[in-house]
Amino acid sequence: MGVEVRVEGLTKSFGKQTIWRDVSLTLPAGEISVMLGPSGTGKSVFLKALIGLLKPDEGHVFIEGTDIATCSERDLYEIRKLFGVLFQDGAMFGSMTLFDNVAFPLREHTRKSETEIREIVMEKMTMVGLVGAEGKLPAEISGGMRKRAGLARALVLEPEIVLFDEPDSGLDPVRTAFINQLIVDLNAQIEATFLIVTHDINTARTVPDNIGLLFHRHLAMFGPREMLLSSEEPAVRQFLNAQTVGPIGMSEEKDADELALEDHSTLPALPPIPLQLLPTDGRPRPTQAPPGAWCAANGVTPPPGSFLDDPLSPHPLRVHDPVSSGGAA
Repeated sequence: MGVEVRVEGLTKSFGKQTIWRDVSLTLPAGEISVMLGPSGTGKSVFLKALIGLLKPDEGHVFIEGTDIATCSERDLYEIRKLFGVLFQDGAMFGSMTLFDNVAFPLREHTRKSETEIREIVMEKMTMVGLVGAEGKLPAEISGGMRKRAGLARALVLEPEIVLFDEPDSGLDPVRTAFINQLIVDLNAQIEATFLIVTHDINTARTVPDNIGLLFHRHLAMFGPREMLLSSEEPAVRQFLNAQTVGPIGMSEEKDADELALEDHSTLPALPPIPLQLLPTDGRPRPTQAPPGAWCAANGVTPPPGSFLDDPLSPHPLRVHDPVSSGGAA
C-alpha cells in the first residue's frame, strides 16, 4: 500500500517571482490524484518540491513522519527511495538499451545480482507491455514506448509514491488513452500513491480519485474528483470543463475589463460527470469509490446525465453485482 503525503503551507519563489504560496493538501495513501493548472503555474515545480529536489521557502512536506523540507540529507536520501518518477519525455539514456535504462536504478541503489535484476526488469517491462523491446535504443522506438520504458524504470525499486510529470505530453489521443488505462491498471496492482501532472482534461475527468487546481499562485481547490467536477468555483469550473467564460485567460488571469464584459454572460451548463476509468479486469481499485458516492454523501446533485455508460442515455448505469447475479458461485 502507498503512503500518505501531507503538504502544509508550502510556498516557493524564484527571486522576486512567487510561484505559489500557502499550498496545503493531503495525497491519500494508495489513491490516484491529478494536479492541473494553466501553463506556468508551477505544477512541475510542485513535483520537485515533493521529492526534495527544490527546497520550499516556507512550509512542510510530511512523508512517513519525516518533513523533507527540513530533514537531513541522509534522511532525504532514504525518503527518496519511496519515490518513482516518470519524466515528461521518459528521460532515457540515449546510449543505453531499454533494458539497461530500466535496470539502472537497481544497479545504482541495490546489491542485487544480475540474475535478480533481469527478473525484476523483465517483470516491469511485462507490466508496461514492452517485452521484446528490451534490446532497443530509445531512438529506435516511439514516444509512447519511451514513456512506458520510463514508467518501468520508475517502478523497479517498488516505490510507495509515483509521480507522473505530464505522461500524456506529445502523445496522440489513442496513446493517451492507453497510458491512462496503464496508469489505472498499475495502481490496482501495486496500490502506490500516484500524483499526475497533466493538461489533459479527459485524463483529469476520468482517471483520478482526487483533483487539484493551481491557479494565480495558489491552490484553488483540492479534493475528490466528483467534488471538483460538480464545483461552481469559477476557475475550477472553467478549467475542468474547457470553457472560455471565467477568470482564466490567454495570459493566465483575465484583467478587469475582460471580466466586466463577462458579467452578464450565461455560463454553459456543467457537463455530466463521466464514469471513472476501471482497471482492465473491470474490478474497482481498493481505493475507488462507487459512482456518485461523494455527491450522495454531501447532498450534491450532479449534472444531468452523470455516471452513465452513455451520457446520452436516459437510463442510469447498472453496476454489476457478482453476489446478486450469482457470479460468486
